[in-house]
Amino acid sequence: MKKILLFILFPLFSASAYSQSSTDSLAYHLQRKKINTMLEQRALKFGQYDESLKKHTGIFGFQTKKDIRRSNDILMDIVKTDNNIYSELKILLDYRMFQQTQVQTRSQQTEQSTIGYMTTINKLRKQIDILKKDAEEQQQQDQNVRNILIITVLVLAAFIFLMLTFRKSKRPPVKAKRSSTRATGKRRNQV
Repeated sequence: MKKILLFILFPLFSASAYSQSSTDSLAYHLQRKKINTMLEQRALKFGQYDESLKKHTGIFGFQTKKDIRRSNDILMDIVKTDNNIYSELKILLDYRMFQQTQVQTRSQQTEQSTIGYMTTINKLRKQIDILKKDAEEQQQQDQNVRNILIITVLVLAAFIFLMLTFRKSKRPPVKAKRSSTRATGKRRNQV
């Protein structure tokens, strides 16, 4: 009964653990995708910054205050994007650490359950050995009882046979017919 119950419950627990790990993996992959898009945006902004540095709309080909402010704004945008990327990377690393600790925890749980199963198996093997030994002893006792019963029956049969034989030999001879006994009785009287 316990084996059947364990057989039914084990897949349920496995499925829940698998769904949780797939959810974590999904969150991890979404976080990576988010960081990758932020890196792409940063690369675009850096390209815009590079172009803004090359733009010279002022007199004699110099940059104006407006060009410099535009470049600084783009640079500040890049810095904000970098800060966001760092914070998202920290979240990603936290996911990674969480997954690693989860794997270690599952590994330890699996190891503990394996050790528990092994000890249970060893206990059951010892019990089986004890039961086999008891069964062999019981069979030996049963065989001894059968042998004793057979010997007792044989001894009783021999005793009964000897008693019957002894009684037959001790029995007085069978008297002759009455007429012959009368005749013998007359003879006795005559003598």
